Amino acid sequence: MKKLTNKEKEIMDLYWQHGPMFVRELQEHYPEPRPHFNTLSTIVRILEREGFLDHKQFGNTYQYYPLISEAEYGRKSIAGIIKNYFDDSYLSAVSSFVKEEKISVEDLRELINQIEQEQ
Repeated sequence: MKKLTNKEKEIMDLYWQHGPMFVRELQEHYPEPRPHFNTLSTIVRILEREGFLDHKQFGNTYQYYPLISEAEYGRKSIAGIIKNYFDDSYLSAVSSFVKEEKISVEDLRELINQIEQEQ
């Protein structure tokens, strides 16, 4: 899955928070000075082409809605990072977090206990 640019992620965050919207409604969620309508419309169409959004037509205008949830995007992004930077090894990724002290051994034990209880 393609990694979203900062602006694309900003727009997707608004769709994930507010649900289906017309571009004009999307624009209203921005503080002044708001991005230009055409700029937002272009990015929304790119997101649609890339499979993040779809639309329903109402007359000559479109209401866009997310095709992928924020959680699903997060899971696929993590999977991509592990594939690209840890040779597709989740063990290497977790080991890296332990070595860099981003996660403690106690946290790992707790995680293992949670997984064992779910099985």
